[in-house]
Amino acid sequence: MLEWLAHLHWGVVGQIIMIDLLLSGDNAVLIALACRNLPPAQRTKGVLWGTAAAIVLRIILVIFAVTLLTVPFVKIIGGLLLLIIGIKLMLPESEAAHNIQPAERLMAAVKTIIVADFVMSLDNVIGIAGAVQAAAPEHQLVLIIFGLLVTIPLLIWGSQWMMKLIQRFPLIIPAGAALLGWIAGGLIVSDPFLKRFDGLTSATADHLASFIGAVLVVLTGFLWKKQCSQRSKSNS
Repeated sequence: MLEWLAHLHWGVVGQIIMIDLLLSGDNAVLIALACRNLPPAQRTKGVLWGTAAAIVLRIILVIFAVTLLTVPFVKIIGGLLLLIIGIKLMLPESEAAHNIQPAERLMAAVKTIIVADFVMSLDNVIGIAGAVQAAAPEHQLVLIIFGLLVTIPLLIWGSQWMMKLIQRFPLIIPAGAALLGWIAGGLIVSDPFLKRFDGLTSATADHLASFIGAVLVVLTGFLWKKQCSQRSKSNS
């Protein structure tokens, strides 16, 4: 065991940890938004299950990252899903949701986290996949798993901290939704199918697409929220 550890590429371990720490902030925001409407007793379970799902997904994605990201339309579909999730996360909990069993609401939150984290991690895992190339082949999978497991406390504590901030500062909700829209816009425009068009290959196009995605999510979310509020008043 000690000999195996001695031959481990610790520089790569450090790189993986740093990459994942830097890229885990948006995932913590996502988990907090998805779990904010759960009953207090269910929130910790939602964070724990969501975090576990996020880690497992990243491990799987790192293994298939290079191949997956070269398939046309994968990023477009993922980006569209992320736009929808961002809009839905802006909406308040409906009155009908109060009649749903806590276990069902918990699973709904976890499913949201799984789908969104899958999409958001598509680009993130490329950095990790690239970092492990410097290590010996027999160490690569272990390094990926070790590096990702180190980020579990960040996702758990970051999500809990973010939920407390959301309760005090509700404006964090549209800001978090805008973040998901920003990621979605950049993801869509970077799809291999769209990259064949010269006008979409520049950094300006990436930033513009991200900006449009953020604005689209926030505006659509506000309009939908207003419509739901008016409908609720008319029914009361």
